[in-house]
Amino acid sequence: MKTKEKVRSFCIQYKHALLPLIYGLFYFKIFTFLEKSITSDFYVVHMKIDDYIPFCEYFVIPYFLWFFYIAATVFLFIFGPKADFYKLCIMLGSGMTLFLIVSFLIPNGHLLRPTTFARDNIFVSMVKALYQKDTSTNIFPSIHCYNSIVAHIAISKSTKFSNIKWLKYSSLVLCISIVLSTMFIKQHSFFDVLTAIILAIIMYLVVYKKGVEVN
Repeated sequence: MKTKEKVRSFCIQYKHALLPLIYGLFYFKIFTFLEKSITSDFYVVHMKIDDYIPFCEYFVIPYFLWFFYIAATVFLFIFGPKADFYKLCIMLGSGMTLFLIVSFLIPNGHLLRPTTFARDNIFVSMVKALYQKDTSTNIFPSIHCYNSIVAHIAISKSTKFSNIKWLKYSSLVLCISIVLSTMFIKQHSFFDVLTAIILAIIMYLVVYKKGVEVN
């Protein structure tokens, strides 16, 4: 088979890879608009437990690993069974779309970020850089938490990857670390995490337990 034909065959076989790419462009376009629009007049998200969660800059590492975790999971599933891939996309897309709707209808944010830091190290510098790039608005449900839980569910329920024990256990550890990181570096309130967990459970029941038909 000639190179041109191989490329054409590959593109046809994996054309479903365009789905997360197209949605990603849509999502970031709307998210950027919301970030610029919602800056001061918003509903303050806070729970009493937030006051007892200490700031720990070291959790910035798993927080940033989230970007690799989600991208790697989607990439991995592109080359797996299509049913698993579409279930992952349905769960990710549904939660992220709901997040955009909630952010638009109920502008929200928190006031948990520290203004001074007890230590001065590279991890604190990473947190400061994050604070400058990412506002403390549009926070619930936490997409960091929701997508991490969804990614782990997808890996655990995959017909191809669930039997790879090191992958499943590594995913679980990373998922939990990311969820905790959102609170320990004061990016999210406990409420954001709680609502993300509830949403993930609901979507899990709909997509996996109810058996959504995907091909």
